[in-house]
Amino acid sequence: MSHAETPSDIAVVGLAARLPKAAGPGEFWQLLENARSAVTDVPAGRWEGIPDDIRPLRGGFLDGVADFDPEFFGISPREAEAMDPQQRLVLELGWEALEDARVVPAALADTRTGVFVGAIASDYAGLVHRHGLSAVTRHTLTGLARGVIANRLSYLLGLRGPSLTVDTAQSSSLVAVHLACESLRSGESELALAAGVHLNLTAETAVSAQRFGGLSPDGRCFTFDARANGFVHGEGGAVVVLKPLAAALADGNRIHAVIRGSAVNSGGATAGLTVPSARAQRDVVRAAAGRAGVDPRDVRYVELHGTGTALGDPIEASALGAAYGAGRPAGDPLLVGSVKTNIGHLEGAGGIVGLVKTVLAITHRVLPPSLNFATPNPRIPFEELRLRVVTALRPWPHDDRPLLAGVSSWGVGGTNCHVVVGEAPTTRPTAAAAGGAAAGGVAAVGGP
Repeated sequence: MSHAETPSDIAVVGLAARLPKAAGPGEFWQLLENARSAVTDVPAGRWEGIPDDIRPLRGGFLDGVADFDPEFFGISPREAEAMDPQQRLVLELGWEALEDARVVPAALADTRTGVFVGAIASDYAGLVHRHGLSAVTRHTLTGLARGVIANRLSYLLGLRGPSLTVDTAQSSSLVAVHLACESLRSGESELALAAGVHLNLTAETAVSAQRFGGLSPDGRCFTFDARANGFVHGEGGAVVVLKPLAAALADGNRIHAVIRGSAVNSGGATAGLTVPSARAQRDVVRAAAGRAGVDPRDVRYVELHGTGTALGDPIEASALGAAYGAGRPAGDPLLVGSVKTNIGHLEGAGGIVGLVKTVLAITHRVLPPSLNFATPNPRIPFEELRLRVVTALRPWPHDDRPLLAGVSSWGVGGTNCHVVVGEAPTTRPTAAAAGGAAAGGVAAVGGP
């Protein structure tokens, strides 16, 4: 079953991801479905020079971060060497996402296709600057510019729509999705690629988070658990291809899921710059549900921001309870979970990874478990708020009704984003169609 589409609905027609222990969406889904953790010890060559009192550290890491085929993208080896690996990763994932959408990249030249990329890290610039002026070349200016992460993809494909890198701290990539949807709704863009990318390349990345007090000394993310004591680092990226639902249906596109509505706000003045506002989180969730035109009680699952911090978890829970829990029967709680328990916190890319997880859960019509949940956080009144953590692979509740979920992402400085996503307005997917959502890997179908 499905809902009646509205002019504001945005279809997810393509996706790609490269995440810890998952080279593509298919491997990512297997990791989620099998309740596996991709968190490991720090690989050799990363975070060298960290003081002994900060070790041991763990996180979710990509293999082959330095791997790149510049010839495929028409880039010289010398320029490729000067490029932030985040630029390279977005090029690869953008190409893969278009292939998943069955779009010939060359066909997009001179079209109003937008690119919106959430990214907050500049670790590669730090590595280059350690080598002084001798490391600066004619390619350094563009190679290290964060704004160029989006521009690289627009340039490669000859796109004429908006092209911007978004930085709202940890909510960046979900805000990028929101901006992409708004651009499509206004007609500014006719197609959009929304993305998030994050790589942890320097010791400073780990040290700053540890000294801020955000890292879990256990090397695990205990979201909504009594042991919640911080997050673990993660890295990788994801891209979704977005199109107005009416156009996607008219063109016969395969639709993975539909973005029904989204909203962004700020926490305003709280007890401190990094202290979340339960009121603002509640309001942004309500605003997104209102724009989606859905009854909050019909939302069955929320992919949490869910970092597993002692301060943040109870605040997020109270906001969700106020926005989605009110009026729900005691036996029909809102199900919640956090992908950060599987792969760590991808910070600027964390929100879009939560969106990809939710899209795959809708496609496969099952909810994967959130890890590391054993003892409910005593500061969260689960029954009163009508919340329940998904702890085992399970079907969606009320599967006879259209599937609806929310995805949340909060920035450390107070920028909040929430997206409401649902199933496509088609009959239930066959096994073959569901498997198509799992395609991954850079296809060798010729260069740009």
